[in-house]
Amino acid sequence: MKPVFEITKAAFFDAAHYIEQGPSDHRYRRLHGHSFKVEASVRGEMLEAGWVADLDTLDVALKAVAAELDHGLLNDKAGLEVPTLERLCLYFAERLKTRFPGLSRIVLSRPTIGETCSLSL
Repeated sequence: MKPVFEITKAAFFDAAHYIEQGPSDHRYRRLHGHSFKVEASVRGEMLEAGWVADLDTLDVALKAVAAELDHGLLNDKAGLEVPTLERLCLYFAERLKTRFPGLSRIVLSRPTIGETCSLSL
């Protein structure tokens, strides 16, 4: 049985959003911003090259998706009209899965407020 590895890269971005659900006076309804950390993991057996996937390629791809969102209004992006952590995980997964078939996990967090969401694929 061959060993299975999981590699992970992280990227950071800052973005604003609002969420219209809930009571009319809820603080989520006001435009506000967060600093985000996103991690993408690829799982699989070691390839002939000696790795599961090229970490540099994963890094570039992950940072490119984060750059799409950086310093923008998340609500303006298709699929993020209600920009929850769960939908952000799906946003990253949809954009990375075709390039990284072994994509196994997306973790999105707002470290300054101690919130994290994980999507297992």
